[in-house]
Amino acid sequence: MQEIDFYMVDAFTERTFGGNAAAVCPLPAWLPDETLLKMAQQHNQSETAFFVANDGGFELRWFTTQYEINLCGHATLAAAHVIWTHLGYDQPVIRFNTRFVGELSVSRNDGWLTLDFPAWESDVVTNPPALLFSTLGIDGAQEVRVGRDYMVVLENQQQVEAITPDIAGMIPLGKMVCITAPGDKADFVSRFFCPGEAVAEDPVTGSTHSMLIPYWGARLGRQKMDALQVSRRGGVLRCEWSGDRVLIGGQATTYIVGKIFLD
Repeated sequence: MQEIDFYMVDAFTERTFGGNAAAVCPLPAWLPDETLLKMAQQHNQSETAFFVANDGGFELRWFTTQYEINLCGHATLAAAHVIWTHLGYDQPVIRFNTRFVGELSVSRNDGWLTLDFPAWESDVVTNPPALLFSTLGIDGAQEVRVGRDYMVVLENQQQVEAITPDIAGMIPLGKMVCITAPGDKADFVSRFFCPGEAVAEDPVTGSTHSMLIPYWGARLGRQKMDALQVSRRGGVLRCEWSGDRVLIGGQATTYIVGKIFLD
């Protein structure tokens, strides 16, 4: 019987039941991929972060209930929270080696954890798919862009909050869909829809801010910005655009500490 520590962390929030929940499992060594996927399915969260300590820091991987993914912001934040809060790590920066995006780092200052992520470019879509608008229930948008995900820019925060999407209808688009607008009290707000995934609307999506931050930084002429993801759970992000990198700050709180028993 193998015992593995288990944590569930609410990321991008300072309060329980806010932000985005991630499961986190420190491992002494990598288990077979099939086992990692089954564990993620059993946890039934949008992501499970697995990490293994090495000489330079930690190796980090992320699994949804369906497959391994190339980048996850909230689960990275949750993993860093576990390392500092529960594993007694005393260095000011955590360095994660990843399979798909190279080295990522997380720093800590005054209760905030800051992800250092790659910045993602997006391009204007001159003829957006009609399906994109119809599934969002809108007639048009200020702008539509595409990178890893579709980004639909609306006029104001109220429009973003009012959207009731047909997420299943988005599946033929072949991409996730982010909607965004200037915020009332934050520089910008967003929501993020996940057609075909187990979680239809992601509560707080760190990775899509890799695309949002360069867009809003250029549009607002700002390097530092505050962002809100206005999902039902909601999340607060401190953002900074630095050329080909973005800094994404958030808080986190532990919800569950337990043990996994593998036969």
